[in-house]
Amino acid sequence: MRKLKVYNGIDNTDAFPPVLKEGRLGLITNHSGVTKKLAPTYEVLGGMYRLTSVFSPEHGLYGAAQAGAGFNEVKREPVTGARVYSLYNGITAPKDEMLEKTDVLCFDIQDVGARFYTYLYTMTRSMKVAARLGKPFVVFDRVNPIGLEKVEGEILDEKNASFIGEYAVPHRYGMTIGEFARYINEEKGIGAELYVVPCRGIGRDVYYDETDLSFVPPSPNMPTPDTALVYPGTCIFEGVRNMSEGRGTTRPFEMIGAPYVDEYALCDYMNKLGFDGVRARRVRFTPTFSKFSGEVCRGIQIHVTDEHAFSPFEYGMYLFRYLHYNYDLDINESTIKRNFGTSRILEDNHLNTLLYDCREKAAQFKKSTEKYWLY
Repeated sequence: MRKLKVYNGIDNTDAFPPVLKEGRLGLITNHSGVTKKLAPTYEVLGGMYRLTSVFSPEHGLYGAAQAGAGFNEVKREPVTGARVYSLYNGITAPKDEMLEKTDVLCFDIQDVGARFYTYLYTMTRSMKVAARLGKPFVVFDRVNPIGLEKVEGEILDEKNASFIGEYAVPHRYGMTIGEFARYINEEKGIGAELYVVPCRGIGRDVYYDETDLSFVPPSPNMPTPDTALVYPGTCIFEGVRNMSEGRGTTRPFEMIGAPYVDEYALCDYMNKLGFDGVRARRVRFTPTFSKFSGEVCRGIQIHVTDEHAFSPFEYGMYLFRYLHYNYDLDINESTIKRNFGTSRILEDNHLNTLLYDCREKAAQFKKSTEKYWLY
């Protein structure tokens, strides 16, 4: 298949806002913030402007830390000499004192298109700080790996807001991270002086593997665009203490199982549902860490055959309900509420009715975002 020639915001130098020349820059980024030629964004900006500070979110500047793990990598970025600050371990946005030598705050991190990915809220919380301090905020936009054409999932009840979901948006929100910044800045009244450097060469129906860009895993358990595609449907299993979502394997979120699962029955059930664009394959896997570390788990691997036709949210909800009704799942209800957005998936309601309601609300949400689209 011929690949589309696409450029992320950091490569679209002709669209860089003049404000970048007006003072000292701080950059929120990690290893996924790279140019098309895979040069780190901090090196690019450090070579063009006065970069004084780099802020690294969950997983660290180099992406070496597992989810939830602490890290203490470097105090200064060795190429640019910029001071490095951690935006994790209880700090999710720059503190005022961290920004004393910063006049303009920038952001460049690869997102995955799912509401519960923490980089979104590193960005929006940092936008709030920038707005309060009167500092411009520049987002270098990036391709959404799972495309922009589909919006699906439950709308988050903001009573369940957390660092894995702060705003009333669905699982799969159908925007680039720059469009998301524009939407939240306006709709939630953040009021930052926001600039978004757009991508070039994309449309709303473009998925990452259709571009000529190299995919850099934005976190340790997001190794491929395939992982990102199933993530809106299978991340819910993070809220089940005795069901592996594939962490500790080479295919996290694509493999779901546990030692007690009948993989034959599960695989037959999922395939007989007749979902477009996907096939389940029965599988056995042994996680090297996380749930059931060192134990053989039985379950399925999700193989996406047509990314444009596949609906990961609905597929994941049928998978969750089947396992929930057929096995004694140890549910962490607070995590499920924060992840799913409400407690409705745990209630004894008809799944088709629930999903129909989600479709209606997702369509309304998509309509509400149109004025913030850049593509």
